[in-house]
Parts: sequence; structure tokens; C-alpha cells
Amino acid sequence: MYVPELSVLTYLILAAAAFFGGWVDSIAGGGGMITVPALLSVGLPPHFALGTNKLQASFGSFTAATNYASRGLVPVKRVVAGILFTASGSVLGTLAIQSISASFLERLLPVMLLVIFIYMLVSPELGSKDTTRRLNAGIFYFLFGTAIGFYDGFFGPGTGSFWTVAFVILLGLNLKSATAHTKVMNFTSNIVSLAAFIPGGHVLFGVGLVMGVCQALGARIGSAMVIHYRVRFVRVMFTLVVGATIVKLLVSQYF
Repeated sequence: MYVPELSVLTYLILAAAAFFGGWVDSIAGGGGMITVPALLSVGLPPHFALGTNKLQASFGSFTAATNYASRGLVPVKRVVAGILFTASGSVLGTLAIQSISASFLERLLPVMLLVIFIYMLVSPELGSKDTTRRLNAGIFYFLFGTAIGFYDGFFGPGTGSFWTVAFVILLGLNLKSATAHTKVMNFTSNIVSLAAFIPGGHVLFGVGLVMGVCQALGARIGSAMVIHYRVRFVRVMFTLVVGATIVKLLVSQYF
């Protein structure tokens, strides 16, 4: 499969996309909607774009996750089950995407995100504070860790949005805490998916490492903002990112 040579200018463009993607992703998810199109736009074949994106995204999600955990927003011992189920789902999803098309998910994703977007708009207090847990944590992580982990390994865009809303609605977390928990799960599915992509030769390490450093810097700044600001800031950013993701997906499919 042909993989184009990349110029210095192309590296700079991808680095900028990774920085902005890391910043956005650490606050509200959706960073892949910036970095994956950027990788595709420079001529990388789809599987190389997805594999390389997992490498650079691992830097950002790890940086954000550790920053949140160090501030006490994620009690790591309580999410071990989520990490294990997410990892298993991600492996299966990554193996699947390397052999079949993701076209069905491309059509379904805007619909799923639109439901989340509308739900956030009509529920202005959603995520403003901790609420009652509606599902046992073990069952929650088994169902959503496996399903969302598979989705992230298979396709990816919107993963953070699905995790965040699930944490808020079913485990009763506020949006700030849900965002922090989401980054731990994101890192898990990213790093496991990366490990599954590498044997297939679909990872460009030079590009991924350059982008990864910039992704980590953006994630550090973004996660610090979430820690510093109130839940309302996270809510506004989350709604904007989900809305922008829907528009981006619809435009890419129909125009």
C-alpha cells in the first residue's frame, strides 16, 4: 500500500492539529475529529491514519488521565473493572476494523450523537452535580466498557462523548468527574488498540511521535482548565464539541 512522503510543512500542520486535538479532547472529547481528518488530508491510507492516530492520541489521553488522577478526580482502584473490559473490547474492535469497512458506523454515528446533543440541551442541569447511581458499577463497566471499547478500537470518533454521558446518567457523576473518568477509559482503549495496530504495520511512528508530543501538551493545558473551572465550563465545551462533531460528520458524508 502506497504511503506518501511527508514534508516539513506537513509535519508542522499535523503537529498543530494534534495540539488543538489534545486540548479539545481533554476537555470534552472529540479530538479524533480533528486529528484523523488531518492525517487523511495529507494522503495517508485510512488504516494508517487510524493506527497512527492511536499512537498520538495515547500521549494526550495518558497526560490528561494522569493529571486528573493526581488531583483526585479519578480513584483508580475503583475503575479497574472498567479498564479491563474496555481493553478487551478495544482489542476486538481493532482486529475487526483491519478486516472490514466502517461505513455503517459512519452513517449511524451522527444519529447517536444527535440524541446526546438534544438530551444535553433539554436537560440543563444534567451533570451539574453528583446524582444517584442507576446501575451497579460492575455491570456498567461490563456493558459499556466492552461496547465503547469495541467502538473506539473499531472506529473511534465520539467515544469520549458516549463515555461522558454514560458516566453522568448511569453512575451519577458530575460532568467534571465524568470527563476525568472518560480520559482513563480513553487511554486504555487507545493504548490497547495501538498494540493491536502495530503488528499489522499500520502505524507511522515518526509522525505519531511528533504529533504525540504536541497532543500531550494540548491535553495538559486542557485538563488543567477543567480542574480549574466550574462544571458549567465543561458542559458548554462538551455541548459545542458534540454539535461540531455532528456537523462535521454530516458534511463529510453528504457534501
